[in-house]
Amino acid sequence: MMNYVEIGHSKSQVSQIVLGLMRIPQLDEQGLDSLLLTALDAGINMLDIADIYSRGRAEELLGQAFARGMKREDFYLQSKCGIVKDPLNYFDFSKEHIIKAVEGSLKRLKTDHLDCLLLHRPDALMEPEEVQEAFAQLYEQGKVLDFGVSNFNPAQIDLLQSGLKFKLCANQVQLSLCHTPMLDHGFNVNLFNEAAVGRDGGVLEYCRLHDIVIQAWSVLQHGFFGGVFIGSPAYVPLNAVLERIATEQGVTPTAVALSWILRYPGSMQAVIGTTRPQRVLESVRACEVSLSRREWYELYTAAGNKLP
Repeated sequence: MMNYVEIGHSKSQVSQIVLGLMRIPQLDEQGLDSLLLTALDAGINMLDIADIYSRGRAEELLGQAFARGMKREDFYLQSKCGIVKDPLNYFDFSKEHIIKAVEGSLKRLKTDHLDCLLLHRPDALMEPEEVQEAFAQLYEQGKVLDFGVSNFNPAQIDLLQSGLKFKLCANQVQLSLCHTPMLDHGFNVNLFNEAAVGRDGGVLEYCRLHDIVIQAWSVLQHGFFGGVFIGSPAYVPLNAVLERIATEQGVTPTAVALSWILRYPGSMQAVIGTTRPQRVLESVRACEVSLSRREWYELYTAAGNKLP
């Protein structure tokens, strides 16, 4: 059974497993409809997309699915903006760009509003007051109901929040069993080793303290889109533990790997990027898995991490 967390000022109940739609340009109409219906039937009521995914094509395809009869109101719809490729890759949090990006997303998605908008990656040139102007206009026009960020550290969140009248509701960050820098430095405080290097300013702890939902992305990947670690020969010890716990609990290793993320005691979500309905069904069973503290740490160390 799916578990839900509360998000935003609307206090919407959103599924802990989120369906990420970056890869849907690989699907035909029937495949996309099947993916969305499978997710919905399994209790997933949140979709994550971005204007940059296939340069807007992913949003167009989702919009076409809504036009074919998929019910937009069944989903909490989240998109992201701020990354520009023209073809130079850069970030733009100007009022003009944010508003133009959202209007483009709404047109492609064939909807009148986003439930949530995330600023996709930090823009060093952002002016919080200018972002506030964009957010206020979008909110007052009913085009965006909640706002958050992606891949921000605590100082960047504080800087942005200083100019906002809207409380940021979510931070989407990379986290998986094989990508754990946000945890590593916490275990290695005051040590002279690579794991002790803090690269994110304690973002997990910060989000917990400030009631910001943590949305983990690349949840089954190692590295920066380095590939899936489930079944990988590069992670034999980890897969052995995943298989053992999966067998004991009557689920798949995928469910166990996702349950490891959801076990962290903040407001957690795991964004899955699969295009396969069967993988969706495997993933939602993560909510049925109960990991002991010992099992959680066993998985962490089996992934190649060392505890002091």
